[in-house]
Amino acid sequence: MSERRSHSADLSVEARRNLVLLFATRSLRMFAYGLVSVVLLLYLDGLGFGMASVGLLLSLTLLGDTLLSLLITTQADRIGRRRMLIVGALLMLAAGFPLALSTSFPVILIALTVGVLSPTGNEVGPFLALEQAALSELLAEEVRTATFAWYNLAGSLAAALGALAGGWISQALQGYGLAPMASYRAIVLAYCGLGLVLALLFRATGPAIEPQQDRRLPGKLGLGSSRGIVARLAALFSLDAFGGGFVVQSAMAYWFHLRFGVGPGMIGSVFFAANILAGFSALLAARIARRFGLVNTMVFTHLPSNVLLILVPFMPSFPLALTVLLARFAISQMDVPTRQSYTMAVVRPEERSAAAGITGITRTTGAAISPSLAGPILANPATAGLVFVIAGSVKVCYDLLLYRAFRRTEVTESHSPRNPR
Repeated sequence: MSERRSHSADLSVEARRNLVLLFATRSLRMFAYGLVSVVLLLYLDGLGFGMASVGLLLSLTLLGDTLLSLLITTQADRIGRRRMLIVGALLMLAAGFPLALSTSFPVILIALTVGVLSPTGNEVGPFLALEQAALSELLAEEVRTATFAWYNLAGSLAAALGALAGGWISQALQGYGLAPMASYRAIVLAYCGLGLVLALLFRATGPAIEPQQDRRLPGKLGLGSSRGIVARLAALFSLDAFGGGFVVQSAMAYWFHLRFGVGPGMIGSVFFAANILAGFSALLAARIARRFGLVNTMVFTHLPSNVLLILVPFMPSFPLALTVLLARFAISQMDVPTRQSYTMAVVRPEERSAAAGITGITRTTGAAISPSLAGPILANPATAGLVFVIAGSVKVCYDLLLYRAFRRTEVTESHSPRNPR
């Protein structure tokens, strides 16, 4: 703690200001994502598009966000992180305004494909990668993981509050006599307003978040000598996300309803609590990583969480299954800030935006494949529990492969990689 206070005292006034602004942008953006995610499907269905068309819209929205992220993050360290963050914020408006003001399917299709909007309430777009690179520019190595843990917690809490606000605000507006579609449109317009505020906050950041001019190298896809290690990390991270895609929150909710007859209200409360618990658990990661290293923390907190995931469908009652699931959530996110910090540590500073962007995009791609494979398994009550077993097994393989590949390239928060490549 004293070490963290010492570092805080060493930060310049501008660095502290940038740090506060980046936490504010993360919180505001995740609040906006959570806000709109609650009403998005209701709004699109109310426009009369039909669920098949809505599914196409959501898929293209995620695909567009992925391609935009690749384009922006791989060029940001050449063009400027602050400029590209502002572009990302303006793309939130590009998605939101046509969605709110038009009823034309082609117009909304184009807007959601080229704009930035999160159908799930989770992080999308180029922001996460660029903010991680910017934070790494401001922070000393020994506090990077702890700061990333607080950064992730801020986002988790903001998304949860945004989801609650989106539901209650739309309900309150309807209670005052507004038609359901008008209440949903008001939420979408609020999303646009938050995007504009986000752009202004990014504009207020200073040059300290940029890589130094003499470190900006051309490199393919924004990568130079770090290309090899980023490729290996990206492949492994996509495997982890592929496993996680079998047990997305909606799939787990469906299984609990199918197996134990749990109602949607209880399920919603369970996952709200689980996500809050997971967010706070990430704070422990920094303390563990400081002692045991980032790779060891990633692997040896993630492994038991995946074993617990495998055990969930074997529990004979709802209280026992819930207990195992919550225990899993209590340690499942400890690898998130350590994974982010490790990526920043093993690549060159001028390649951090591209590295974070590429590894993030491969995670999104991996997670997008598995739900379609999980569908037929969930459709049969006799096999539905297998999604937990498959997900946990794939993620255990990821842990073992990660440890084998990078145990000799361990990083502690006060040292460079022990065997950098």
